[in-house]
Order: sequence, then structure tokens, then C-alpha cells
Amino acid sequence: MRIRTTTAAIAAVLAFTVVGCSSDNGSDSKADTTTSSAPEASSSADDGGTAKDTGLPPEPTGAERDAVLAAVMDVNSRLTQDEDKAIDAARNQCAALDGGAANTDHTAAQRFSYDGITLTDDDGSHINIGLRKTLCPAS
Repeated sequence: MRIRTTTAAIAAVLAFTVVGCSSDNGSDSKADTTTSSAPEASSSADDGGTAKDTGLPPEPTGAERDAVLAAVMDVNSRLTQDEDKAIDAARNQCAALDGGAANTDHTAAQRFSYDGITLTDDDGSHINIGLRKTLCPAS
């Protein structure tokens, strides 16, 4: 039963994708079909500058990665159980800090509230302080 449900779901998604891709609005321009509002995921090794375009700092490695994880762990040790998730959240929070987002303490609290962990705005403030000391110092 599970295989049938999965197969049906995949078939529905593929059918929707094919229909969506084949619709022609009468325009000869390829620009409409090549642009996407969703950013592409890429690793730091092959990002080709995309990280700088989106405001994300490069993925930290070595001692810098350890420092970022320690700053996040200082707020709540469970946040670093999935280190990659914590690093991704930290990089995204840096983009918010450097991009002039409003209420960054609340944003950090929301961004790092995952895996059953709920943070307060005060926790978010502490995360921001740690990120400013490690991954994304204020310029």
C-alpha cells in the first residue's frame, strides 16, 4: 500500500511538472522559463559566488566552524545536535543581520527554534551576539 501511495504521489508531481513546463504563453522569450524565485542550493565548493550574491557568508570550516557551534551551543546545547542545521541557520541569520532585517533577535529565535526547541527573543539576542563575534562580524 505504501509503495502504491508513493508511486501515485510521484506520478502526480511529474504530471503537474510536465503540464507546467509545457504550457506556452505565446512568448518567444526564454527568460520566462529560466528564472526562478527560489534560490538554488549549492555547496561552498561550487557556489561560484552565489553565497556572496545572497548575502550568506561562506560555510565555516575548522576552528571557525567550531567557534560558531560553540556560540550557538552556549545558548542551548541541543541546538548543535545537528551541526549542519545549526550552521545553515547561522549563515542565514548572518544574511539577515547584514541585510538590515528588522527585529533580528526575534528572527534568530524563530530561525533556531527547531527539533522541539523553542527560543525566546532574549535567546535570539545571545545568538546574534555570538554570530557577530564569530561568523559575521559587523562591518
